Amino acid sequence: MFMKGNNVLSKNISNILLIQLGDIGDVILSLPCIRALRENFPQANIIVAVRENASELIEDCPWATGVIAINKDKRRWIHEIAYQRGFLLRLRKFRFDVAIDMRTGTRGAVLAFLSGARQRIGFYTSDGKLWRNMAFSHLAFLEAKDGMHLAECYLKLLTTYNVKTENIWPELDIPLEKQQRAAALFRKENIPPDQPIIAVQPFSLWKHKDWGPDKYIRLINWISLEYKLPVIITGSPDQIEQAEEIVKTCGENVYNFTGKTTIGIFAAVLKACRLFISGDSAGMHIAAGVGTPTVSIFGPSSSVGWAPRGKRHYVVQKNFPCVPCHKKGCQGSGVSRCLKELTVDEVIPVVRDQIEKIS
Repeated sequence: MFMKGNNVLSKNISNILLIQLGDIGDVILSLPCIRALRENFPQANIIVAVRENASELIEDCPWATGVIAINKDKRRWIHEIAYQRGFLLRLRKFRFDVAIDMRTGTRGAVLAFLSGARQRIGFYTSDGKLWRNMAFSHLAFLEAKDGMHLAECYLKLLTTYNVKTENIWPELDIPLEKQQRAAALFRKENIPPDQPIIAVQPFSLWKHKDWGPDKYIRLINWISLEYKLPVIITGSPDQIEQAEEIVKTCGENVYNFTGKTTIGIFAAVLKACRLFISGDSAGMHIAAGVGTPTVSIFGPSSSVGWAPRGKRHYVVQKNFPCVPCHKKGCQGSGVSRCLKELTVDEVIPVVRDQIEKIS
């Protein structure tokens, strides 16, 4: 339901700005929106504004014309002024006709307003920041229904204005050159090319979403003992030492890929894998986007709203009455009982079922 402006966009649109300043997972779940814009405005330039750590994914996106990377590094005030001035000049040179903010925060609203676009589209919010709503010429009310995935919520903003697509789930296009670089990484690690590779991401950015390294070690050891398949450990550069400890504990046929790739090469690595196991993470979305089956270990967050959909994707989550609570741990402690009490024996049958399908 639209709250402000009419529900029909002008067809005479040459330059579109789509703003997604969320985490990497949010960027991936917004890919169907970029695709919808390309299908409805095939001749338009579609520029996507994202945080710098996700910009490579947009550079490889076949439906986007270009990317505006938001650099959040801390700078001295005089350098910050120069950066912001240069950024604004780059933004305005596109002469956007439409700016679309996919989130409900304030940064995207400011960026949409500064873009100079005549049509500025966003979600209506009622949290007291009424000035944010004033930044948009068009506002839509987000009707989040039970069972609705976040990718569907993002698309809802566009379908409100009759911008539709039949492809509602994210797909990541991996250039051949990056697939070749991923293959070179496997060769460098002497990973057998004729065996299915299992990727495991044992870390989370958030403590309350963490299943725990000891449980992942037990799961990896079970995979190694039962199936003798190579397992790669993935994660961000600040998790390299933790990953190395896991590799040392697990031993043979387990490889540390943590921090060794850019986000684009990481997507290529996951495309070459036959199964991806993790908690609620960006890696989960990337794996699903490149077509790799997943096993996702969920705690207090909603698997219905976040986990990949389809027969190739499985979720393991405690059936507690409080799940999902959407809280940062029980009573705000940072520790989630639904993950703490989720045992390896509960996860193994799901992983076994997935491995049996790929072996």
